[in-house]
Amino acid sequence: MGQTPKPGVRPTLRPATTPPETLPPRVPPIPVQGRPQSPVLDSPSATPPPPPEKPPYFKYAFANPYNVSLLLGALGASVLTLNPLLAVAALGAEAIWLLNAPGSSALRRLMWDPQFSQERRSWDAQQRAGRIMLLNQTDRERVERLVQLKRDIQRLAAQNPSFSGELLRAELAKTDRLVDAFLEMAVTCARYEQYLAVIDLPALDAERERWERSTQESNADQTQTEIAKKNLAIIMKRFEKVQEIRRYLDVARGELDLIENSFRLLADQIVTMQSPHELSGQLDELLTSVEAIKDSAVDTERMLASAGITTTV
Repeated sequence: MGQTPKPGVRPTLRPATTPPETLPPRVPPIPVQGRPQSPVLDSPSATPPPPPEKPPYFKYAFANPYNVSLLLGALGASVLTLNPLLAVAALGAEAIWLLNAPGSSALRRLMWDPQFSQERRSWDAQQRAGRIMLLNQTDRERVERLVQLKRDIQRLAAQNPSFSGELLRAELAKTDRLVDAFLEMAVTCARYEQYLAVIDLPALDAERERWERSTQESNADQTQTEIAKKNLAIIMKRFEKVQEIRRYLDVARGELDLIENSFRLLADQIVTMQSPHELSGQLDELLTSVEAIKDSAVDTERMLASAGITTTV
């Protein structure tokens, strides 16, 4: 719990590291009443639905361009030649195809699974680009540097003769997760900094002083005093929210630096590593630290949500 500010001492707000004017222009919805609109806090959610967790093999089999072309061609020929047997044969062949093709392990390996992987990569890239647009120029450049470091690590690991096969791919997949976590935390920091930037702390502190005086007035009746105490309690909770957000920002910004510095170190070390386990230990430690930061953000997200702030981007 935050401590009650002493009367006469006005809390000061550190300048946000993400000034509003550096954010890209957006077309936000109507802002929440009682505060200015923010390009980050009020950004509209245009996130398309995620792709299915498993490949839609039946859909891939039916929508395959060769299948569609043959089916439509056969049906068209049936119409032009007035021969219904062609249409019956085409529909029969299509039924056999749809019964067998989706379950074919060879087709899954050669066609459907690569198609699904490409769709997931495209969807992930689209989401990443949308999130990057919410960052200021400095943080965008940090993300770009981290992506380049990730590519360097993956390239150098592939060239290291001590690394091989599935184990290497599994470890390098962790670098992708860390880049995504870096971007997620950077966007969260931008959102929190924008939230702090629109809070008028001097006015909030003046409110606190006013309600404190009301609780101490000797000529007030019991009802007025109780109302004043409730208002004062709400004001103090708002101060607690600000302190909680500040604490998260301190930790999250430090974690961003840690990920970036660790990637630089890995790029320097990976040439001489003798085993993927050396890489695994450092990546696992970073992932554990990131998960701890995400857990600590849960209460902060709830605080912003209770204040009517959009918490998804």
